[in-house]
Amino acid sequence: MTHPADHPADHPADRLVLEAVGAALSAQPSGTRIAVAFSGGVDSAVLLDAAVRVAGAARCIALHVHHGLSPYADQWLAHCEAFARERGVDFAAQRVEVARDVGLGVEAAARDARYRALDALCAQHGAGTLWLAQHADDQAETVLLQLLRGAGLPGLAAMAPQYAPPGATAMRIRPFLHLLRAQLEQYAQARKLTWIEDESNADTRYARNALRHDVLPTLAVQFPGFRDALARTAAHAASAQRLLDELARIDLDAAACDEGRALSHDALLGFDDERALNLLRYWMRSLGLPAASSARLSDALRQLREVSDAHNLRVDHAGEALRSYRGQIYWEAGDSSEPADETALAGRPVSQLAWRGESIWRLPQWRGTFVFVDTAADDPLAISAAVLSGALLSAHSRSGGERMRSSAQGPSRTLKNLFQEQGVPAWKRDVPLLFVGDTLLFVPLLGVNRAALTATPSTGSVDAEGGARHVRIEWREDLTIA
Repeated sequence: MTHPADHPADHPADRLVLEAVGAALSAQPSGTRIAVAFSGGVDSAVLLDAAVRVAGAARCIALHVHHGLSPYADQWLAHCEAFARERGVDFAAQRVEVARDVGLGVEAAARDARYRALDALCAQHGAGTLWLAQHADDQAETVLLQLLRGAGLPGLAAMAPQYAPPGATAMRIRPFLHLLRAQLEQYAQARKLTWIEDESNADTRYARNALRHDVLPTLAVQFPGFRDALARTAAHAASAQRLLDELARIDLDAAACDEGRALSHDALLGFDDERALNLLRYWMRSLGLPAASSARLSDALRQLREVSDAHNLRVDHAGEALRSYRGQIYWEAGDSSEPADETALAGRPVSQLAWRGESIWRLPQWRGTFVFVDTAADDPLAISAAVLSGALLSAHSRSGGERMRSSAQGPSRTLKNLFQEQGVPAWKRDVPLLFVGDTLLFVPLLGVNRAALTATPSTGSVDAEGGARHVRIEWREDLTIA
């Protein structure tokens, strides 16, 4: 009698795995390139091997993320590349740094870095789908973890079989969510695959590992069908969440301002608390922000209802600050513990530059750059190069009470009044003021101080005459990557 390993196609696990991959493949447009997230563990090894058998090697690419968290990470990279090459599959890898100071655990930070790298690799290699090897045991662990964390419906919905993340170019596909880990291991053994054993998977200090090693084996004895039950729970939660999202979309259409980047303060507060919180959660997801805790969202809604002065709104989340200004609610990059107006903006060290025709002046403490762009003398924003080189340039924080003339014949007005007139929210006013000598010359978002250009040397200010070269000053903030 022939052993099943000699003819793996006759093995039940082989048939189940190939059917799962075939079903996932048939649901995709013809010719779509398949990227397999390939860690080198048994699950992803099975997925890559089966994808090659069903779709063909030419249609597949194996993507590996090198976290550098394990001393064996270089060996894993070499193993993964060799495994892919043996099957004639293209291989690509990316090294990432796992941030340890962003308020996330190592697990969450590594997962975030991994998915960002995988999405970037998919875009680079033209892959329309990203296949992931999570299975029924992973799904059960995820649902239990979310239950124990007190997660809402989005958390209980766990991992979707098919999901298109906002901003990602590749659809995420999970063909194995209905298969058990044991079935994948049977396939791997029958196919005589080699795989990596990650030593961190045995560390029960991590919550998922503790569930896997200490809790699920007991559940399997007392409640043999727990995986199916938890999968149904996830499906019910996903269905309920879809209905809530439909309601949130209706409410967002009614409350959105500035193409969805802001909400109407009055429209949001016109809903009861549950509906308003549902809208806030959906709006944050649409902006690409990570989910906030119920406590944080409830505090945000309480402040919006109770704080009479919108400038006093202070809600921080994931490096963003929730602000309210002129009847609109925004999320803005930056920690709202930074002051919002000139009452406390002073204190940054003064930066100085002896200008000799430079094109840029980088100011890291303000997270931006002054750019000096050549322009014609009749440009309304033109400044003579002689003005800039005539005295030392310096960048100061606002201290309060500064004044400028926005037009040659206009009156001198405070910066605060000009910002208000231009509708600049208070938290955007923390900008560097550009002085030449002792004279205020340029204010980002407001422009050139005309009083500086008409002053004469006899007054100790700036002489606007001389020099054929003219430049226009621009302030460019650093790009913030969410």
